[in-house]
Amino acid sequence: MAKKSVLFILQHAPLGASLARAGIDTVLAYAAFDQPVSVLFSGAGVLQLAPGADCQRVGRRDLRRMIDSMPLYDIDAVFADAAALSAYGISGNLPPFVEAVESNAIRQLHERSDHILSF
Repeated sequence: MAKKSVLFILQHAPLGASLARAGIDTVLAYAAFDQPVSVLFSGAGVLQLAPGADCQRVGRRDLRRMIDSMPLYDIDAVFADAAALSAYGISGNLPPFVEAVESNAIRQLHERSDHILSF
């Protein structure tokens, strides 16, 4: 039986709701069980990619370190909405495995995924 591909859309800021961490935890759990996953950071979720967010100061786990571990889980399809990166002023210093994509590529990600989970 072929495995179903899952697109995770992470759209919450790292320090706002616990959904940001829950999304990353779920992505890593799927990948740990050898499930094919793609990740799209969208909207305020691109703030999770910004370096220097001091999550420990507010008693939260450092999401950027968790994101940086994605290649260890064989997660190589990681994308960020280019328009959101621009809107939030995030440029450069993204993890090297994260690809900025425009709206056409985002639409294609949606179309080729069997399931979409949004956090």
